[in-house]
Amino acid sequence: MELKQQLHQRQVQRLILAPALQQAIKLLPLTNLELIEIIDTELSQNPLLEVQEETAPEKSEETEKESKTEAAETEAFDADSLVDDKEFETYFQEYFDNGFRSLSFEKKEAPMLENIISRSLSLWDHLDWQANLTFFDPKEKEISQYIIGNINEDGYLTISLEEVCTGIGADCEQVEAIREKIKRFDPVGAGSLSLQESLLVQMEYFGIKDEVTKKIVQDYLFLLEKSDFSVLAKELGLSRETVKAHIDVIKRLDPTPGRKYSQEKTSYVVPDIIVTKEDGELKITLNDEGMPRLRINSYYKRMLAQASREDSEARRYLKDNMKKAFWFLRSLDQRKNTIYKVARFIVDKQADFLELGLDYIKPLTLVELAQEIGVHESTVGRVVANKHMLTPRGIFSLKYFFHKSLSGDFGEEVSSLRVKECIRKMVENEDKNQPLSDIEIETNLARENFRIARRTVAKYRKQLSIPPSHIRKRKYWMEGT
Repeated sequence: MELKQQLHQRQVQRLILAPALQQAIKLLPLTNLELIEIIDTELSQNPLLEVQEETAPEKSEETEKESKTEAAETEAFDADSLVDDKEFETYFQEYFDNGFRSLSFEKKEAPMLENIISRSLSLWDHLDWQANLTFFDPKEKEISQYIIGNINEDGYLTISLEEVCTGIGADCEQVEAIREKIKRFDPVGAGSLSLQESLLVQMEYFGIKDEVTKKIVQDYLFLLEKSDFSVLAKELGLSRETVKAHIDVIKRLDPTPGRKYSQEKTSYVVPDIIVTKEDGELKITLNDEGMPRLRINSYYKRMLAQASREDSEARRYLKDNMKKAFWFLRSLDQRKNTIYKVARFIVDKQADFLELGLDYIKPLTLVELAQEIGVHESTVGRVVANKHMLTPRGIFSLKYFFHKSLSGDFGEEVSSLRVKECIRKMVENEDKNQPLSDIEIETNLARENFRIARRTVAKYRKQLSIPPSHIRKRKYWMEGT
């Protein structure tokens, strides 16, 4: 059989996303800070775009009809057909400036961030500083740095001694001797291979010589992890009250010594949507603070109109950038309109929750919202990603409002969040001597018109990080409540 190359022509239909649509989709999941970065990039790449100096009006209820009309006009716009059209400025008047304006203006030099921000000392820096004051031999320094570099945030060595010896090419006895010194650095116990080793080092360092406490850590730590204090008392031949006293000593030790120097970061959330109550109504405003308002400078539009047909390269350059600018502005408008529609539906759906609290929250799904506002489910998923809403009840992620529904006794829909809140309150108010089992919680929920299976109760309880009843009972006993 002879192999040869041939050319065949055939016609096929495929769904291809236009570049403008791809751009609009990419803008939807962005936060305001991320969007500002994209806008800055467009401004630097497209000379036809510039920042409008005056403050843009906030998008509110009164501008909703205007936005819909504007979106409809933009939808029917053909950039190619309007490049040389006299009605060009009529369609996008708000994007044009009356003349060329230079964006250069005097700025006051801001202080360097290094002069106003201080970095807290990390665990590894703190251990390395102590190692430099302890080890002076080059080989010992190298071993100590290798060990410290493999300690995690909790303070535990993440590799075995054999791996340290192989990786550094040193004698295991020398490695272990250096590790023993590191374990007694501050924080005490850092560099340990296990929780048991860390606790024993701390007991030795702080002079805790109680043999029973030491025996519990050495031999019965697994019973402490299960809160099985009755078995522990039986194994030690002691009363539960005596065992409790020894466990109180262990509780004063630090199971994660490295956390003392962990770089805890505070996350600040900037809401994308602000909901306020005015004259008895919930008003929605998109948070555009710090968001530059863009327009197209009419100077470049006139340059395009006056560009000679012979100067095809300049004309093509201006024309391509004009189209890119229009599509970018259109994508920003579509993003605003879509986010507003999603927020409006959520606020209308959850008005009782915003007014009265969690007992009145209603179930909501992406499919339901997508059908109501006439977009695809994936579009709603992109909108709610990384977005937050500031409401009279606090700041919520948009994802918070989407959860499954359960059926009540009378066929009404009940939010799973509401059921979880009921479970949490039941556990908080339960008899500490007789904690509620999952079956008892199921029975109590049925009395409140929430009929769910025991396995669902167990699932929700785990999601709330609530241990089973027998574990809770042991912990109540340990806490003396």
